[in-house]
Amino acid sequence: AGHLTLYFLCHSHDMKMARVVFLHPDLGIGGAERLVVDAAVALKSQGCSVQIWTAHYDPTHCFSETLDPELPVVCVGDWLPTRVFGYLHALCAYLRMIYLALYLVFLSGVEYDVIFCDQVSVCIPVLRLSRLRKKVLFYCHFPDQLLTQRKSALKKLYRAPIDWLEERTTGMADMILVNSQFTAGIFTETFRGLRGVQTDVLYPSLNTHTFDQQSSEAQGLEGLLPEGTSCLFLSLNRYERKKNLGLALEALAFLMSSLPPGQRAGIHLVVAGGYDDRVTENVQHYTELRDLAAQLHLEDVVTFLRSPSDSLKVALLRGSAAVLYTPSREHFGIVPVESMYCCCPVIAVNSGGPLESVADGETGFLCEPTAEAFSKAMERLVREPQLRRDMGQAGRRRVQDKFSLQAFSNQLYGYIVRLSQ
Repeated sequence: AGHLTLYFLCHSHDMKMARVVFLHPDLGIGGAERLVVDAAVALKSQGCSVQIWTAHYDPTHCFSETLDPELPVVCVGDWLPTRVFGYLHALCAYLRMIYLALYLVFLSGVEYDVIFCDQVSVCIPVLRLSRLRKKVLFYCHFPDQLLTQRKSALKKLYRAPIDWLEERTTGMADMILVNSQFTAGIFTETFRGLRGVQTDVLYPSLNTHTFDQQSSEAQGLEGLLPEGTSCLFLSLNRYERKKNLGLALEALAFLMSSLPPGQRAGIHLVVAGGYDDRVTENVQHYTELRDLAAQLHLEDVVTFLRSPSDSLKVALLRGSAAVLYTPSREHFGIVPVESMYCCCPVIAVNSGGPLESVADGETGFLCEPTAEAFSKAMERLVREPQLRRDMGQAGRRRVQDKFSLQAFSNQLYGYIVRLSQ
């Protein structure tokens, strides 16, 4: 009955369309940004009026949907610093988002019903200052305080008020969504003061349209891979140390040493991922990985790509024997879902989001985060081409059942309707 009521609420002609504003710190090309863009596109397809507000947007380093004039992106406050002498990243991110929220509420004149914000919750009390109280939906990818190291006493002191603020302001949202059961558990453990707060799981979806579109353009991999590549492995993750990309290189080295020479020929690894010159860690880690490949004598069998285009990414996924997904305790991770949709098996670490997205032994393998465990799974796929095909097909079916844009869109729209009543 609840669903029926919701259906009539959604489709009654007298209901005015919800106006939704998204607030996001930096509209680059990571997983969080992918989710925000998909959510905006999904609500637009349901007839909502949608805008994305951000403190940083670069039209040459963004998802293609944001270039559509029908999806307005408003950038405010990019003149504010992102760090001070290389430090205070969190504080600067907070100030930028507070400024963005103040501008939206007091200076923009934009009319809206629901605010969808993610990553930085400190803007929520600012949104409460609006003359007519608006509803706020907060999407928690992962508690921010768990994404930072606290090695020094000074860092602990600096983070204490920021962590306190994160918990207090997150609790001020009218609705809180998380990206997986794993994150829901971490949320409860981390924010002890929000024990009574309900969180709903909204899995990130896959905007399959992009993938179907790209496959018709079918960019080939000629010229990118060495002649005679017959078994391609792919690592797809931002150039960040926490993504543990070195594991993919070590697993490849282990595999090469365990295969007889005749079977090594044709095996190749592509390490591809988001890369931004402004981010010191990206620059450093790229160099570290190249050095590691040299130490492991893998220069001839590894290709490094920085920020590949969407169409190249799809071509790589379609042409790979498996994706090596190396981060541990990943909050959700959209890459395994993208891989499965492209009929590409996934070898992932057996923790975090992949426990919910990958069906072990059916759409891929969940392994301990060791070179040996990963290389054993890789070896099975090298030796059994039929298993690769079966896992690929099963993966695609799983994505269509569990992670379609339609399912995501309907669920999110239900929440927006509930909030704007």
